[in-house]
Order: sequence, then C-alpha cells, then structure tokens
Amino acid sequence: MNRYVNGALASLLLLTGAAAPVTTEAEAPASAVAFELKRLDGGTLDIASLRGQWVVLNYWATWCAPCRKEIPDLSELHLRADDISVVGLAYEETTPDEFRAFLAELAPSYPNVVVDVFDPPQPFGAPRALPTTILLDPAGVPVKTIVGPVTGAQIETYVREADETPEG
Repeated sequence: MNRYVNGALASLLLLTGAAAPVTTEAEAPASAVAFELKRLDGGTLDIASLRGQWVVLNYWATWCAPCRKEIPDLSELHLRADDISVVGLAYEETTPDEFRAFLAELAPSYPNVVVDVFDPPQPFGAPRALPTTILLDPAGVPVKTIVGPVTGAQIETYVREADETPEG
C-alpha cells in the first residue's frame, strides 16, 4: 500500500512540474561525512572507504519512474569515470527480494545499499523527493545536492569544473 501512495505522490509532483531538478550547494556539514550502510548481499559499504574520488550518492525507489530512468546513465558514468563512484541508496520500505528483482532488471554497475527509511544516514536524513543526488568531493565533503533527475554528463561537468577551480 505504501508503494502505491508514494507512487501517486511522485506522479502528482511530475504532473505539477514540481519534480524539475533543483540544484543547490550542499547544506551543512562542511566536513567529511562517514557512515556505513547495509548492502543487499548482506555486507556493508563504508562511505569513508571511497575517499580520494568523487562520490555520487543517489537516493532511489522502485516505484520512482525518474529514478529508473537515471540508473542506466549513472551506470555508464560509474564505469566510464575513474575518479567518480556512484552509490545507489535504496530508499523504500520493501523486501530485499523486491530490491534484488528490481536491480536484476536494471543491472546497475554500481553498488546499491538499503537505507532504513526510519533511520536514514546522517547528516543527510530523509530525501525531500526522489530521486535526490548528493555529490561528495574526494575528501568526502558534500558539495552539491540535486533534487530531481540528473544525468551523468551533468555530474561530470560539475566535477570537471570543480577540479579546474583553484582553491582559495
């Protein structure tokens, strides 16, 4: 039932135009984030282990049509860019078997972890809408949040521009 209510809300957002991407500089914290999340295979993924590269944290759900559309493009980005890693954050109250079936259908090239909807990773908390993408710089600091669909090209453009900007 929850899935249908969430799907109806997402459809309403799309129809009203409220699902257009909104890009903002990341809100606090200004320091590196560290948390571990459970992988669907039973292991854990430590976000801190990805330091040294840009990390794309992408919140998604099985009922979210824009999320489904992003997965192939984000998979290509993950395979193509040596300095960018994508991590899928499955944000939905459903069974591991349903997640596995969804991922088997779309076959993302990047790891996907299950987010507890009642205890989402801090400091981010629950996403305001799906999809939501948070970009971490190589030091693990959140630098950009995109609410709504995003492409691999948009992420690469931001990363290349940020890499070319001298710190001052």
